[in-house]
Amino acid sequence: MLDAVIQGILLGGYYAILASGLSLLFGVARLINLAHGDLAILGAYLVLALVRRGIDPFLACAPVLLIMAALGWFMHKWLFVRTMRGGILLPLLTTFGMSAAIQNGLQGVFGSDAASLGNHIGDLSWESFELPFGIAIGKLPLLTFATAIAVLGTLQLVLSRSRFGRALRATSQDAEAARLSGIDAEKVQCGAAAIAVALAGLAGVFLAMRALINPYSGPAELIYAFEAVVIGGIGSLWGTLIGGIVLGIAQCVGAALSPQGFQLAGHVVFLIWLGAKFYSAGSGATTWRRLLLKWGWT
Repeated sequence: MLDAVIQGILLGGYYAILASGLSLLFGVARLINLAHGDLAILGAYLVLALVRRGIDPFLACAPVLLIMAALGWFMHKWLFVRTMRGGILLPLLTTFGMSAAIQNGLQGVFGSDAASLGNHIGDLSWESFELPFGIAIGKLPLLTFATAIAVLGTLQLVLSRSRFGRALRATSQDAEAARLSGIDAEKVQCGAAAIAVALAGLAGVFLAMRALINPYSGPAELIYAFEAVVIGGIGSLWGTLIGGIVLGIAQCVGAALSPQGFQLAGHVVFLIWLGAKFYSAGSGATTWRRLLLKWGWT
């Protein structure tokens, strides 16, 4: 069980990388990107395409992350900004359609067979550090967790120390007031989208290094990212790490108890967390009754 907890903590690093982009984009632009998981898989397949041409996987990450950042910038500038003017439903439908387009595009180009980067990174995919009590810490999960700390720390420095970070915080609090203060809110949101999509691509690369992926793996990753964001607190960067760790521990402990417990335990913990937050927001049964009245069920 102790080993499962440690593995869950390390798995939380991957979820933090994946969820931080989703949290950042929502915090700055108030946009829920339903294609976030599919963009992660797209980044993984782009790296895989370069690796198949003889490029080292880690060297291939650099141009792919630049491509993903540019894609995020242009998607927000030419697509998201236009749809956000039509209320909350239109962006959701747009990103949902983008998700389907990415999935079918990946299948058309790469086929439906499962793929992985694990056999291209040598011993890193399976080597581990041996600890007392029979506990082993994999080098790849440890690298993923260290990368998550570095990514979140860098983002925190950018948000707190740079001019762009101050503009990001101002835009997230009140975009209209930021415009009146001379900040180009649309450009700031494009920058946030670029960072978010690049982080999604980075997370996809780490996923492909530790597991098999296929063109339709994105929706499941979106659910995990969403759960980590909600558990850790929407708009909180370090909260995504906490949420990812909670989700990772639940999944690994569930897998240790039952082969089918990996996904089930994570979803159950998320629902319990969500129910507890909802219950604490009101007066228990009164809150439930208000919700039922709102939905017309009673």
